[in-house]
Amino acid sequence: MSAYNLSSSAVRLHQRVLADLVPGARVRDLALVVGGAALTGVSAQVAVHTPWTPVPFTLQTMVVLLLGAGLGSARGLASMVLYLLAGVAGLPWFAGYGHGWGGPSFGYLIGFVLAATLAGVLAERRADRRVPGMLALMLLGNVVIYAVGATWLALSLHLDPAHAFALGVRPFLGSDAVKIGFAALALPSTWRLVRH
Repeated sequence: MSAYNLSSSAVRLHQRVLADLVPGARVRDLALVVGGAALTGVSAQVAVHTPWTPVPFTLQTMVVLLLGAGLGSARGLASMVLYLLAGVAGLPWFAGYGHGWGGPSFGYLIGFVLAATLAGVLAERRADRRVPGMLALMLLGNVVIYAVGATWLALSLHLDPAHAFALGVRPFLGSDAVKIGFAALALPSTWRLVRH
């Protein structure tokens, strides 16, 4: 085996997620964490409010899970914690330029932290390389976001589980299915491009 093949094999072993392809170390990681938080904030502003739910429709769930898968568990966690803490501290980058602690949809933001971390863990195990694995990653991540978000919604508005599901999960199933399908194609396609 040539020296080139040995070195390229060693590099592939350390490229557990897409972010590992970016050169650098600490500066790269800091830039990716801050950039991920900022992208989440931008995606929150693509928000549609409806009379059917107190939680707005946004692009965040897809962005959060793609970031988690692309950045890996540690950077994905750090990025979402930064997003959450900066918003709580007053940076107006929650949906509708919101900020601060609490409100009916705050549980979804907490869910983002857990879901991005889970997506990163699954991507580190190569779930993001093929469409079936990416579908599973996106589905599990959405379940985490729904579970935490709907639970917070129920506690915040004093709802029983059925009403929390009706307000905090059911309205989003269709749009999230489209986002899951897009994401399930996006990351495996990106990996194919990287390999070629």
